[in-house]
Amino acid sequence: MTYSLIRNEESLKAQMEDAGIELPVSKDAAVLTKPLKIGTRTAANRIAYQPMEGCDGTPDGVPDELTVRRYVRFAHGGPGLIWFEATAVMREGRANPRQMFLDEKNLDAFKKFVEGIREESVKTTGIDPIIICQLTHSGRYSKPNGVPEPLVAYLNPLFEKDKPLDPDRVVSDDYLDRVGEALINGARLAEKAGFDGADIKSCHRYLLSELLSAYERPGKYGGSYENRTRLLRETFGSAMSGAGKDFIITSRLNVYDGFPYPYGFGVDPGEDLKPNWTEGTRLISDLSSMGAKLLDVTMGNPYVNPHVNRPYVRGPYEAPEHPLFGVHRMLTGTREVRKNAPNTAIICSGLSYLGAMGPRVAAAGIEAGWFEMAGFGRQTLAYPDLALDITKKGGLVPEKLCMACSKCTEIMRQPGGTPGCVVRDSGVYAPLYRKLVLGQNK
Repeated sequence: MTYSLIRNEESLKAQMEDAGIELPVSKDAAVLTKPLKIGTRTAANRIAYQPMEGCDGTPDGVPDELTVRRYVRFAHGGPGLIWFEATAVMREGRANPRQMFLDEKNLDAFKKFVEGIREESVKTTGIDPIIICQLTHSGRYSKPNGVPEPLVAYLNPLFEKDKPLDPDRVVSDDYLDRVGEALINGARLAEKAGFDGADIKSCHRYLLSELLSAYERPGKYGGSYENRTRLLRETFGSAMSGAGKDFIITSRLNVYDGFPYPYGFGVDPGEDLKPNWTEGTRLISDLSSMGAKLLDVTMGNPYVNPHVNRPYVRGPYEAPEHPLFGVHRMLTGTREVRKNAPNTAIICSGLSYLGAMGPRVAAAGIEAGWFEMAGFGRQTLAYPDLALDITKKGGLVPEKLCMACSKCTEIMRQPGGTPGCVVRDSGVYAPLYRKLVLGQNK
């Protein structure tokens, strides 16, 4: 089935009627212009640019020319919060040879980069954005040398199918202890680099996220809820203890994987793919009780079931549901899991498919208390100045919108690919798409 870009309220209503679901819609996006206090910091508005990995750093792991270009464009766009992309804390945990990697040797390069982005934002928009660094170990998706070198929490026939992994690829408890230490050190380095916070990444089936569904793993990191969440909770707590009072320790975390039990977190064991928000609610409550001032909620896996976390007009396969079901699950699921975390600001995800209506649906969610901040991902690659258009013009311009065509992801999946918007930033990324995806040299 083919879907179309949502350009106005009428097209959203038509799609909601077609899908048989309803999303809240505010009369305007004014609430997104309001400041939000996060710990001791204040975001100038309720718009967050989500972490969008560019795979375009240097071999040493620092931002390269296209990386700097992307974040300068984001800085000029005026968001209250910029969530810097996945940054590995162990070399073997890099998702590609050009993924960001933060260590003592390149700390000065990161300092210069963060200072530059902040200066660009203040100079052009008057906004001093909160800048978060996402710290990661890619686990199952590790490709530090350009070929798969997976390091997994457990063997998973659902993913591996006819290519089972060697049991030696399952990491030991001792190795996971070292991952925790590396993440804690990464948070320390991120603070020294000038970031305002560090994300202990636990989403999209990377290593800490995979542990959340390690129901059948033996030892201290598998089985019970306490064990499966141990690495995230203990790393989070230690990072908070070692950080300054103004530094934000946060996490972008999955609350629903969309895979059947026992291979998916947040899924009802007795129902095929039916969400069960019990453990996601408990986890967010636990992190909030530990002092988390900010959490970013997401779902799904961009490699295997991207229709769950980034509903699309066109994608790698025909989605088994109307895209609005994915948006609805993302937003209402966020509402459900944050009920016991009243002192934690929550960022929602999954807005890009909504096109021009994304700001007004997000505004309605904020007004209803579902979350505090609107997170935009793919939309920022196509439309880096979306925050200024929302805050200054009251909404988005249809001609600038992300087409939800998945071409940015297609580029990223190719060896040497550096994703960006093929449609709206065609001067840079259309030639890459033609070369890497279509195999054309001109």
